[in-house]
Amino acid sequence: MINARNLNDYIQRLRQGERSALAQAMTLAESTLPQHQVLTAQLLDSILPYTGQARRLGITGTPGAGKSTFLEVFGTQLLSQGHKVAVIAVDPSSPINGGSILGDKTRMLNLSRAEHAFVRPVPSGCHLGGISASTRELILLCEAAGYDIVIVETVGVGQSETEVADMVDCFISLQIAGAGDDLQGIKKGIMEMADLIVINKDDGENHPHVEIARHMYHSALHIMRRKYPAWQPCVLSCSALEKRGISDIWQAVQRFYSVMNQHGQLTTLRQQQSLSWVRQQIEKNALTLLFSRPDLRQHMQQIEQQLRQNHISPRAGVNCVTDFISHEIIQ
Repeated sequence: MINARNLNDYIQRLRQGERSALAQAMTLAESTLPQHQVLTAQLLDSILPYTGQARRLGITGTPGAGKSTFLEVFGTQLLSQGHKVAVIAVDPSSPINGGSILGDKTRMLNLSRAEHAFVRPVPSGCHLGGISASTRELILLCEAAGYDIVIVETVGVGQSETEVADMVDCFISLQIAGAGDDLQGIKKGIMEMADLIVINKDDGENHPHVEIARHMYHSALHIMRRKYPAWQPCVLSCSALEKRGISDIWQAVQRFYSVMNQHGQLTTLRQQQSLSWVRQQIEKNALTLLFSRPDLRQHMQQIEQQLRQNHISPRAGVNCVTDFISHEIIQ
């Protein structure tokens, strides 16, 4: 396990692309123990000069859209072109027992076994937004290990998948057609955040449904406000099963980077993402410190008791705690 004494050795092994060192560094970054968080901060500070050169892609989509099959084919094609590919596959955690299946490697066997690929299943830990709390750090670790393409596969549970767009460059929404109401796929939040929309399973008898869906998505994109002034999101289709259309998607990704770099928007995007993440972490840490105060915990217990006895409404309970914080702690 990484500790303060062997940290420099782990960094050297990580920079050499040693997979076991990357896996252990990720485990450290995912730990919530205070001593591990301090060590993680030191690790990230040390590797920071070696990060930022990879292309960061986000893949989202509803269950059944074929994200893992698509990633298997897409990643394998990138490997054939000489890239090193890392996949951070976020798996939903149970709200009951907190566990996750973490079975993404079994659905991406060829990619996970490839010499220049690294697949890391990550539990979401009930973190909202389709990602885990440590996803940003895991991206940096992959970059420091020499992976030039880092892909984040989100949980894929519906309409809350937009947080991944705040940590990747190109956000790809994977959709399917002919499996119900195609209008359900045209959700404003997802549509506005997506840089590419890919309709998978364009094969067999489903092809006519895909063509209809392509037209609907294309029309919807043209009436929505652009995420970036220089880039017009496009709609593509593919069949991951038949390995068709994958090259077109990679070419679209390359065009995205060409346009973003040409207009200087990629650097600005990453700077904004870093600042946003810092603000979020400060707020999270501030709340943790706040709710660790004995006086606030005691006051909240009193409010909870009154709520159980129906002596006050939930809104009144919120106001009581807020007033306590405002008058007894902040002042």
